Amino acid sequence: MTHIDYFFSVFSPWTYLAGLRLEEIASRHGAEVTYKPLDLMALFDRTSGVRPAQRHPNRMTYRMQELQRWAAHLGMEMNFTPTIYPPNPAPASYAIIAAQKAGGGDVGGLVHGIARALWAEDKDIAQDEVLRACLEANGFDPNLVATGLFDGAIAYEKNLDEAVERGAFGSPFYIVRESDQRFWGQDRLSFLDEHLGSL
Repeated sequence: MTHIDYFFSVFSPWTYLAGLRLEEIASRHGAEVTYKPLDLMALFDRTSGVRPAQRHPNRMTYRMQELQRWAAHLGMEMNFTPTIYPPNPAPASYAIIAAQKAGGGDVGGLVHGIARALWAEDKDIAQDEVLRACLEANGFDPNLVATGLFDGAIAYEKNLDEAVERGAFGSPFYIVRESDQRFWGQDRLSFLDEHLGSL
């Protein structure tokens, strides 16, 4: 079985725009996805990236145009200026890590549900009640919000270290474990699809 390691930030708009296409691609090719949420700002710092708040206005204007174009292209509802942004990514990341470890639910649906809560529903994804609702909607025990904190914190740091070691530098970032082929951005999912078809 082919394995895809998926490095991402829970508050990246591009994570939201990826939707569930990764999961559809993986299912079509019989591949397994391992979800690795991480601290995106720390990843930028460690790989010579520039945090959005420090980018030139030209770049940020273009970024907004691209978000609007992609949302329209994909037919996805999107609030481009969430009330709370960036939210604290740790609680949602820990919940995803705990859910993946617990099993029995839809991790891909959980990741998208959390991203949708931020980018389409304008919710604070650091809040327990938001995460509980997302966990329950995707077949997980909502109490994982509280019980998965310790393991989640450890894995969250490890995911960042692994991302740097393996060549990731943004979100979403997909790495096919067997071939070490790397794909940055939701707009590269078609290339990932083609690559998996060639294996």
